[in-house]
Amino acid sequence: MDTRIIHEKQDLTFLSWSKIRHSSGTAGSFLKAMSELGGTKVYYKLSDYDNVRGVVGHESVNELIVDRLLTVLGIEHLHYQLIHADILVDGKTLDTYVCVSENFRGSGEDKLAIDVCYERERRENESALDFCLRMGWGEYIWQMLVVDYLILNRDRHGANIEVLRNRKKRSIRLAPLFDHGLSLLCRCETEEAINSFDVMADQPVQCFVGSRSAKENLKLIPPDQLPKPVPLKESDRSVILEGLNDIISQNLQDKIWDMIWNRWCYYEDLCNSRRNG
Repeated sequence: MDTRIIHEKQDLTFLSWSKIRHSSGTAGSFLKAMSELGGTKVYYKLSDYDNVRGVVGHESVNELIVDRLLTVLGIEHLHYQLIHADILVDGKTLDTYVCVSENFRGSGEDKLAIDVCYERERRENESALDFCLRMGWGEYIWQMLVVDYLILNRDRHGANIEVLRNRKKRSIRLAPLFDHGLSLLCRCETEEAINSFDVMADQPVQCFVGSRSAKENLKLIPPDQLPKPVPLKESDRSVILEGLNDIISQNLQDKIWDMIWNRWCYYEDLCNSRRNG
């Protein structure tokens, strides 16, 4: 049993939630909270919330699914836990699943959004991608573009890539990949929407270093630098979707797996054709 899902309901009504509008400007909002346990900062995220309908999304579940996917692929990333809990929002008690993660900063590290770092330190006429390559972050960026294609991440803006600096040690690195809620079938709230969703459709995305097309962004990767994750297998479905039967519908699980698997097969074919071409 994956311990990253706590099915037994917890009391998290002590948390204070702040609302953050969708970066895409759509209706609804994300709610975030933070607590400090034993000197460790713990961050909580809620799926899409509407003050009339309550929790209407499943972005928190997406975080766990992508966490498991990246573990299978052997790609460094932030780990998440999914907790069944009572929370208090707008004076109402809600029964929902909350996404939880710990602070990824090391001791003495400060964080800075990559778009801010870029504006401060870029050279004249240097693109965001060229800036990242000059900083030695090419392998990270190529992996990120592949991941964001596989899950159709719509929200890789400049604040969702963080630069971590330790001035005393004079070190600089990028944070592990994080924040994958707005991916997969994140806007599908009904069975009809799930059934009609085209898992291979190239929907518009935000990408700080690339274009509005996750598929076209794969072309930015030089053929000899295409990432080679641990190959995904059809049997990995059971690992990636373990324990979700009482949280999201079987139909949604099936469609999410179809999306991941079909996009993985496309990426494998692309790698073979570009390396051999």
